[in-house]
Amino acid sequence: MAEMASLWIVRHGESTANVAATAAETSGAELIDLTHRDADVPLSATGEEQARATGRWLAGLPDSQRPDVAVVSPYLRAVRTAELALHNTGIPASVDERLRDRELGILDGLTGHGVARRFPEEAQRRARLGKFYYRPPGGESWTDVALRLRALLGDLRRDHDGGRVLLFGHDALVFLLRYLVEGLTEAELMALTREHVIANCSVTGWHADDDGRLVPDVFNDVTHLHQQGAKPTREDEVHAEPV
Repeated sequence: MAEMASLWIVRHGESTANVAATAAETSGAELIDLTHRDADVPLSATGEEQARATGRWLAGLPDSQRPDVAVVSPYLRAVRTAELALHNTGIPASVDERLRDRELGILDGLTGHGVARRFPEEAQRRARLGKFYYRPPGGESWTDVALRLRALLGDLRRDHDGGRVLLFGHDALVFLLRYLVEGLTEAELMALTREHVIANCSVTGWHADDDGRLVPDVFNDVTHLHQQGAKPTREDEVHAEPV
């Protein structure tokens, strides 16, 4: 089977909604103070600096390691991260809607407390089904996102056989790419989500081994941000799910 030489995914830089979601959860609010639809949430000033720092890191990579192509989520926070990070690198980029964040349907914009208060039956249904399979009304389950990522990976393997591919996306995608590329079980994936918060502008990557299979290289790494003098953040996404 065709395979890429390497694959990376960078989570977008800190967004204004990341900051609002953390504040809402901390204060016990039911609603996150959002002024944009999810697709139009911009980066915070910290997020823009994180993206520029990622660009300085990319520019410093040797030609043998630098990505050949970038594929970007259509959501503004990811698009802007890619624009700043790829500036003057010469790496071509395209947008693919399969890299968008998970859609939360009627739970969009609610904190975990808000879901429990306003939709207690959904909180109970999620607790029964589990995070992996639960699909909120009008939204997506983690398995739904995995299906579109599985299709994207197939296209990347076909179109970039032997190439080095860089993705810009969202925290759930980082976890699900590990699930798909590494063949994790549901239990292993859910353990990762409990143990880790994906940092803004963190790098997760895989490289092809001698048998041509992608193997883990780095996970949720922000070393480049420290090296470039940018502040790392580990903000939750623009939604918080009930526990």
